[in-house]
This record gives sequence, structure tokens and C-alpha cells, in this order.
Amino acid sequence: MTTTNGTVDDRTIAPLVPPQALRDYAFLADGYRGAIVGPRGDVSWLCAPTWDSPAVLANLIGGRGCYVISPADTYVWGGYYEPGSLIWRSRWTTTSGRIESREALAVPSDPHTLRLLRRVENVDRTTARIDVRLDLRAEFGSAPSDIHAEGGGVWSIETGGLHCRWSGAVGARHGGDGSLRLSLELAAGERRDLLLEIGDLPLEGPGDPDRLWSETEHYWHESVPDFAGSAAPRDSQHAYAVLRGLTAPGGGMMAAATLGLPERAERGKNYDYRYVWLRDQAYAGLAVSVLEPLPLLDEAVAFTTARVLENGDQLAPAYRLDGSLPPAEKHLDLPGYPGGAVVTGNWVRGQFQLDSMGELLQLYAAAGRHGHLGTDDERAIASIVETITSRWTEPEAGVWELENNWWIQSRLACVAGLRVTVRDVPGTDSTRLLSLADAIMAQTSKRGLGPDGAWKQAPDRPGVDASLLLAPVRGALPADDPRSCATLAAVTEQLAQDGYLYRYAPDDRPLGSAEGAFLMCGFAMSLAQLADGNRVEAYRWFERQRAACGTPGLLSEEFDVQQRQLRGNLPQGFVHALLLEASQALGKTDH
Repeated sequence: MTTTNGTVDDRTIAPLVPPQALRDYAFLADGYRGAIVGPRGDVSWLCAPTWDSPAVLANLIGGRGCYVISPADTYVWGGYYEPGSLIWRSRWTTTSGRIESREALAVPSDPHTLRLLRRVENVDRTTARIDVRLDLRAEFGSAPSDIHAEGGGVWSIETGGLHCRWSGAVGARHGGDGSLRLSLELAAGERRDLLLEIGDLPLEGPGDPDRLWSETEHYWHESVPDFAGSAAPRDSQHAYAVLRGLTAPGGGMMAAATLGLPERAERGKNYDYRYVWLRDQAYAGLAVSVLEPLPLLDEAVAFTTARVLENGDQLAPAYRLDGSLPPAEKHLDLPGYPGGAVVTGNWVRGQFQLDSMGELLQLYAAAGRHGHLGTDDERAIASIVETITSRWTEPEAGVWELENNWWIQSRLACVAGLRVTVRDVPGTDSTRLLSLADAIMAQTSKRGLGPDGAWKQAPDRPGVDASLLLAPVRGALPADDPRSCATLAAVTEQLAQDGYLYRYAPDDRPLGSAEGAFLMCGFAMSLAQLADGNRVEAYRWFERQRAACGTPGLLSEEFDVQQRQLRGNLPQGFVHALLLEASQALGKTDH
């Protein structure tokens, strides 16, 4: 609340902004880190200096640290992304007028320093009143902040070894709780630029907001194609922008920007996805190579090749940006997002997932189809083939990272990878690779088919699995093969609900009781229907999945069909990758 003398009354502002439904959050990113912005103008999540660093704004998971720009009057919220970018505009209609806050992480980015741009503007004819609060707290909110006024609206902040600077905050003051408070009154058409810089090295001179905005606009304009030939150009652009934002320049793509957001309330399914999953990287690479080799393809291949050549048959499912393994799981003593728990690190560091070997071969084949493979990439392909040769009979964790088993999808992913490698990568030993693919397929057919002729999850798990839809899409076998047809029918009958798809039935309970529908699986169904020649059905599945988002157009891993709510970490990279792939594939059938 703003008092009559223009100051902010500390007693009337809660220390934290209440969490919102996931569908209401927007996402800012520059490749090295990402921010989550809520409808109350709250940047509630930001890790610095990079993705898997401790959060400096941890309000989303119940920690200290939040950066709020919000109207002082009663308001309703809206917003939108500027086309083909991660430049977000929060828009509030108040009882007295309209206010916008234009927000972005500045790009091109610096691995050591982030620059968070926020430009608040009164777009109406009456005076607008805005409350601003900045509370920086490193180490997930546990580190104190040392704040100094530099003059001219510039403040320096030291917290947890990070060097921070807030510029444009003329009139700000200490809030008495370790935060900075600012009350703005903007005349009609007036705007104020606020620039927050955070680095793990001493900061250089203050950045120029006008220059940073201009560079950021140019970056996104040059980085994101128009996807005019896709089924949904706007959503395709947005999906690509999300993938671009999640991908470090020249490096790997984060699975998601957040941690600990629950898939199901109080079920213990809370994970840290701030790492590069090689499988997700492959999905993204396939999505950006459907029509032409977009730059994200080369980056996916480069990161993958580095990991394969370094680790060989001990290749892990996920890595940090520097190529090291994710840390072991650790629970933090924080309240968490409602229904969730705060977990850092990830347990997959010790897993072997055979399916990713096949999916990486599919990635290399896509690059080979466009002539984008080098000598090191060819060495990586040879290494993966050797890993498949020596380990395809072993139990492993599979695509869903469960207990070790003889997962059918993993074998089919390898068959597909071997066959498309022969087709699209010049100079391969086609006789050897096809012989290996045939051997894996023969044993998989012997052990993996149910009485209905559909693929099972595993020899001892008779239920069908939605991931098996990808076998004909990726080239393991034709779409009109009886095994493909039976699997498509079984998945549709057993795992579909109201136009959404569950990955499998974990027990005898009704669908949705154990977990939400998987949006990635819904897009896989669209691709499978298209491969089977069912174009109308493919469009139905595609449209249903992409409509699951909220105002910012972001998608998480799961969707609660009954409550119509997103669940899990946000935004989920592989969901946006499958959206982009399906949109382009459908668009090809329209021309």
C-alpha cells in the first residue's frame, strides 16, 4: 500500500507474493539462466549466475527473494510475448487506467553476468501508481544482502558472493527488512527503465537500457524463424524461442528452468530439471531439423558429441552445462511450491538409459541428412553404435527413468536410430548396422508383443506405453506394420482421456489418479496419427495439446485433465520440441 507521502508502508506488504497457478507464469531466458514472472509482476524465480546455481529469487518455492513491479491500485492481469521472442509484456488494467511492464533477460548474453530489463510504462491518460520491491537473497534466500546507495538511482548489493547492481531506482529506499522499496507515479505516457545486473565477477559500468533493449530486440528478430509453413506459426515461433532461451550459446539445452514444482501434490514427485538431458536435446534437435537445419541443431550436436567422446559407454542421461554430472539429490529446508518439496540435484546421474542411445543416433541422422556432420560427430556415432552393440541386452532405466528392466521402447529407439543412420549418414557400415537393427528387432518382437499384437512396456509388464507411438514415426518400422497399428489402437483405447494421453497405467486405478497426462505424449500421438495417414486425427491431438497452456503460452510436463491445470516444472523443453515438430510436420501435409 502507498501512503499519502508517497512512501511504502512496510507493515502492509506481505514478505512474499503468494504463488499462482503454473499456467499464469511467464518465462524469460538468455541461454545461461531463466526467470519466472508471475501475474502480480513478481519475478519469483531466478538462479545466478547460471541455471543450476542456487536461486537469488526463490519466492516461487517459499524462499526469500522476489522482485515485484505491481500496480498500487486494484487490477486485473493480462500479458503477451512480442512475436518470436522471450520479451514479455505484463499488462494490468486498474480501476484508474492501464499499465505495462516490458521484461526480458538481455541478449546476447554473458555467462558471468545477467541483465534483467524491466520497463514500466503508463499507457493511459491518468497518473499511474506502481509499487516496486527488490529483495535479493542468494543461496535460495538464506544469504544476507549488503546494500549501498551509489547515487542517481543506482544501488549496489552484495549477497552470497554475487555482485549486483540496480539502476533507474531514483527514490528507492531501504524497506527495513533487507529489501529495497520504490513507489512510482507515472504521468500519462511516462515510462521508467529499471535494470538489474547480477554477476559472479565484479560488474563493469552500468549498462544502457536503450542499447540493451535494442540489442535484445535485434537478437530475437534474427534468431527465430517465422515458421510460415507450419500448422501454427505463432506457437511454432514461441516454441522455438523457448528452446532457444533454454539453450546456452553453443551449449546444451536445459530440460526445464525450475525445480521442485509438483507433478502431484504431496506425492514426492519433485525433481530438479535444471540440467541437460541428452534425450531432450535429441528431441529438440529433431524438431529444428524438420524443414531446414536451424542453428539449434548444430548446438545440440556439438554438446552431444562432446559428452559422447568424453564418456563413451559410460554416457550419463544428463549433464551440467560444463559437462560434469548433476549433483546428488539434496532436500532443502524450504516450504516449496504448494504441494511440492525443494530438491536439488538429480538421481539419474547413476542411470543407464538405452533409449537415449537410439535417440542420439536419430539426432545425428537428422544432422547428416542436412550435411551438418563433422569428423568428431562421426566418431561419436561409432561410439554410440558400440555402446548399443555391447549393452542392448542389459536391463536399463528407459525413457521414463524407472527401475531397470528390458524396456521395449528403448530397443525400438535403437532400431530406429540404426536404420536412419544407415539412410542419412554417408559412409556408415550399413551391413553391420542393419544386421544389428534386425537382431534387436527380432528379439524385441519375440519378447515384447502382447496377445493383441501391440508392444508391451516390458516382457513382464503387459500394459502399453505411449512412448511406443514413436517407433514408426522415427523409422523403427513402418506405420502400416501390424505391430504399429495394434499399438496405436491400444494406446488410444487404454491411455487416452478427453483428448490427452497418459504415458502408461501404473496400476489399476483410473487414469489421472496417479499422475497427470503427459503433453509430450499427446504431441507424439499427433505425429503417430499423421504417420498413419490420419491427418484429421493428427490435427485434433495437436490442437488439444497446444490449448493446454495459459496466457503466456508455456507448457509443463504434465496436465491435470480434471482440474485443467499444468503440473511439474516449467517450461518443459521436450514438450515444446514435440509441439514444434508436430506443427511443422502437419504444415508439410497442407502444401
